[in-house]
Amino acid sequence: MHILLTRPLEDSHEMILKFQSLGHYVSHLPLINIESLRYEPLNYSEFRGIIFTSSNAIKFLDVKNIDKKILCFCVGSATEKKARSSGFQNVFAADGNVDNLKELILQNFNNIKEKLLYVTGEIISSNLDQELISRGYSMERVINYRANPIKEYDQDFIQKLKLKMPEIIYVYSQNSAINLLKVIKNYQLETLWMNTNLMCIGEKTSSILNEIKWKKIFLFNPGEEEFLLYKI
Repeated sequence: MHILLTRPLEDSHEMILKFQSLGHYVSHLPLINIESLRYEPLNYSEFRGIIFTSSNAIKFLDVKNIDKKILCFCVGSATEKKARSSGFQNVFAADGNVDNLKELILQNFNNIKEKLLYVTGEIISSNLDQELISRGYSMERVINYRANPIKEYDQDFIQKLKLKMPEIIYVYSQNSAINLLKVIKNYQLETLWMNTNLMCIGEKTSSILNEIKWKKIFLFNPGEEEFLLYKI
């Protein structure tokens, strides 16, 4: 099976090796690159919990002055893995769904007077902080990275893609979906996806790509990529 992965190479490397070990042909079309952003220094002693909805948020956070016993809430297994490798000890992980992450926080962070730190990218797909604030929680959001679209691709790669279109493509964010749509239109690929299964994180991401004719559209959470191979 031909599988097309679209995350930056650092985030796709393990999955490329995994799928290749299963005998699949894997192509890599990164749609965004991640840029760190400067943020105001924080007094981490003010916070009793920290929330990550992306491993990039951990990657670009200066964690050396954070008490690693702080309650740490992660959206999924990849973010949890990054948090633990960065030294966090009290980690709670949802299954890749922000709604489940909210419930996890509501269940395990009982003292709403204590402050939560929410570390994110410039654009977020849900209003998790506002939803928690509406429940009475005290929150501070810090933005420490930005996703930039990749605008040009190697023509040889595009030609090879046209000759052998993938059976599956994985898309992980609204930013990626927006740029994928641009790539499809810029390189005249609109009519070539009818035998491709689109795998998206969330309906908001998939809706951006609804104007393209796909074989099927599946919604998934990070960590379910291999499982999805057996659904098609």
